[in-house]
Amino acid sequence: MFESNVYKKRREVLKNNISSGIVLFSGNVDSPMNYPANTFHFRQDSTFLYYFGLNKPGFYGVIDIDNGEDYLFGTDFTIDDIIWMGPQPLVSKLSESIGTAKSGTISEMKDVLNKAINAGRKIHFLPPYRGENVLDVSALLGIAPAMIKGYSSIELINSVVKQRSHKEEREIVEIEKALKISSEIYDAMFKQVKPGKYEKEMTGIIEGIVGKYGAVTSFPIILSIHGETLHNHGHENMMSDGDLLIIDSGAESPEYYASDITRTLPVSGKFSDKQKDVFRIVQKAIETTTEFVQPGRKYKDIHMMAAEIIAGGLKDLGLMKGNVEDAVKEGAHALFFPHGLGHMMGLDVHDMENLGENYIGYTDEMERSDQFGTAYLRLARELEPGFVLTVEPGIYFIPALIDKWRTEGKHKDFINYDNVEKYIDFGGIRLEDDVLVREKGHRVLGEPIPKSVEDIENRMA
Repeated sequence: MFESNVYKKRREVLKNNISSGIVLFSGNVDSPMNYPANTFHFRQDSTFLYYFGLNKPGFYGVIDIDNGEDYLFGTDFTIDDIIWMGPQPLVSKLSESIGTAKSGTISEMKDVLNKAINAGRKIHFLPPYRGENVLDVSALLGIAPAMIKGYSSIELINSVVKQRSHKEEREIVEIEKALKISSEIYDAMFKQVKPGKYEKEMTGIIEGIVGKYGAVTSFPIILSIHGETLHNHGHENMMSDGDLLIIDSGAESPEYYASDITRTLPVSGKFSDKQKDVFRIVQKAIETTTEFVQPGRKYKDIHMMAAEIIAGGLKDLGLMKGNVEDAVKEGAHALFFPHGLGHMMGLDVHDMENLGENYIGYTDEMERSDQFGTAYLRLARELEPGFVLTVEPGIYFIPALIDKWRTEGKHKDFINYDNVEKYIDFGGIRLEDDVLVREKGHRVLGEPIPKSVEDIENRMA
């Protein structure tokens, strides 16, 4: 945890952004894998971590906006718990460690909530994303589970997003700690990726590196020679000469902040000429768009810039044709680049998306595109100092999508399908960095990780 004053100040800021009522934060609970005593690795809700700091199951935070008091509620451990888990701090001691004014039992919390409800006071809560939390909030507030999302507080969502979007310096330090682990991961991958090895051997190495720091991965590892499947979590393939391996991975820092880095490696250690041509388009896209990351620019505009770079590069290779701007406007580029350029990052690898993607990446004045590809852009809004985001362009050859569009005659004025067929087994290439928006300009976070043809080949040699 950070020092107690950090959480106290964060709660004070939140109090000033909420008009009145009571704010209820439900922490996560242990979730069984296959029987109650055998649980999944525990990970606290990130908003609870942000305001109350405790990565322990079964706690609630309550903020009374009207009287200005903060509460931590939980259950003290019994001797039976201590036999299995060792000595555990009392709820009152934990409360002191995070600067809350009062602490109490779950029963006392129910009394506080019931009095507020009976007095007609507003209970603010965020939309729960885990089934057990849905049922818990339902029981506490007397709202049918199916109705919970509709009763969540838009005022609270907007206040949390406003606050958590701007990273404090201590948060940047934590993200860079996670990126130091990522750097070590890729050092190992440059050495270990070779023909005849299996993808699962590589994921095992990544998990071992993360584990030696007492950390966990910030999301399930994406590592595949079938990079055309954007979130490919299967790791059973043997790597062969000529394959491209996409590695998209991240770690959590000691305070649970995420890293998220992608590189694409030639399994043989050398790119073919065909692979180099496509790789350099993606490299140009990430380098050019990163330079445009600065306050006041809409990320949607930077995304469209990436799309034009990709379409222009593919036109030079004979895979696209016609006017590049028109092709992008019509969405023809999405055959090869069907996802958004990036997303916000922080305590969550897709920061705060449990609150609703549009609250994070869009504003009330922005209408989300319904065009294939552009519709998947998670972050479109104007950038502000303190935002941390990913820049991750890619080019993919997805056989099912190519077949579908060709059969439908879709964008035939912009796509040279005969030439595209020659790339049907190419796979995919993606590059990704984590970038901080500064008062002026930006900073690519973490130690530089090779992302050019020459640098990758040299490191793999």
